[in-house]
Amino acid sequence: MRIFGTDGVRGKAGIDITPILAIKLGIVAGLYFRKHSITNKILVGKDTRKSGYMIENALVSALTSVGYDVIQVGPMPTPAIAFLTEDMRCDAGIMISASHNPYEDNGIKFFNRFGYKIDEKAEAEIEKLFDDQDLIESSYKTGLEIGNSKRIDDVIGRYIVHIKNSFPKNLTLQGIRVVVDTANGAGYKVAPTIFSELGADVVVINNKPNGQNINEQCGAMHPLSLSNEVRRYRADIGFALDGDADRLVVVDNKGNVVDGDKLIGVLGVYQKKIGSLKNNKLVSTVMSNLALEEYLQTNDIELIRTNVGDKYVCDEMQKNGASLGGEQSGHIIFGDYAKTGDGLVSALQVMAALNESGKKSSDLFNAFELYPQKLINLNVEQKIPLESIVGYAEKIQEVSSLGMRHLIRYSGTENKLRILLEGKNKSVLESSIKDLSEFLKNKLS
Repeated sequence: MRIFGTDGVRGKAGIDITPILAIKLGIVAGLYFRKHSITNKILVGKDTRKSGYMIENALVSALTSVGYDVIQVGPMPTPAIAFLTEDMRCDAGIMISASHNPYEDNGIKFFNRFGYKIDEKAEAEIEKLFDDQDLIESSYKTGLEIGNSKRIDDVIGRYIVHIKNSFPKNLTLQGIRVVVDTANGAGYKVAPTIFSELGADVVVINNKPNGQNINEQCGAMHPLSLSNEVRRYRADIGFALDGDADRLVVVDNKGNVVDGDKLIGVLGVYQKKIGSLKNNKLVSTVMSNLALEEYLQTNDIELIRTNVGDKYVCDEMQKNGASLGGEQSGHIIFGDYAKTGDGLVSALQVMAALNESGKKSSDLFNAFELYPQKLINLNVEQKIPLESIVGYAEKIQEVSSLGMRHLIRYSGTENKLRILLEGKNKSVLESSIKDLSEFLKNKLS
């Protein structure tokens, strides 16, 4: 049975992600991690969705039933769970979150004891165990072998210290006004604290989660309110996190949203300047603009492309000995400080680059022009293999002959087909993507 998508298990809470599924998944995940157990501890965190209570209790019940001791840390950013899993010497970490999705959704992400998201091989092994009902029913512990659970509320301090240590000791945020949008999500406590302790004048918005307002017209997916507040307070810069704080969107001092590729490019050049860009390599995805690649080349930095998903970026970083990678969507991985995308680490590196440049953010993060690029999301009921669609190959060949770079793929977390076209001629691009999207919409409706 296929359970995992591109970023853990995700779906509608109460429909796709049910207590029964969470219990069963918790049991088989416990059995999988038990094979490599060292401390017999598993860490569990969550974002601020109401359904997190339901899923958390189901997972704790499941893990303790197979003998694991569970540490519950409550609402914390996804990268905090990755960090704390390794820092607290746990066998694994579990994050309950659907990231940037609406509050009705939820999900379950797994980290190994080193703080990395589990790979596809591990996911396949867990899925295999998921189908073994006899194994599940024979795995329950009894008596003193049943695990314990405890909630720890003070680990937030460990994460805050860790994040602050990623910021250069010779720099301060004194005199800098920052607007932070926490998306009513998992970063609502840690983000304001970190910026305040580093000396910034902080304006915080959307930091009152109620279980259903996570990502609701706010945060990284909806930066308009952040843009308005940056202009209103005449701030130097604005940062928007998503629901689990692993993604970052930056708004400059003029209230403009900084393109993710431009952000990654400037950060890459800054990291090289200070001697922190290992092997002069930067990893991004097939979604990244060709202009980013050319900008990095002019600065003697090699761009390595990989599949969409920060876990793939992270894997490629390890293979190539790279210290920086990211996606234009806002997942940026600074390998020296994090094992996954971390919005707060990224924000502090942005502040370091801005601080040392002496420029306004609107100037610093507009270092090159992007080639016209268009992305359309089509809602689909079924994910029919694209190569099986009559006329699809010919359509793609036609697009390529017009000089368009294309990327067409199904979302790993939603029932959507993502169509990306990129080219130097904007008018050709517009007509091409309109034609292609109408073709696919007719074929998939």
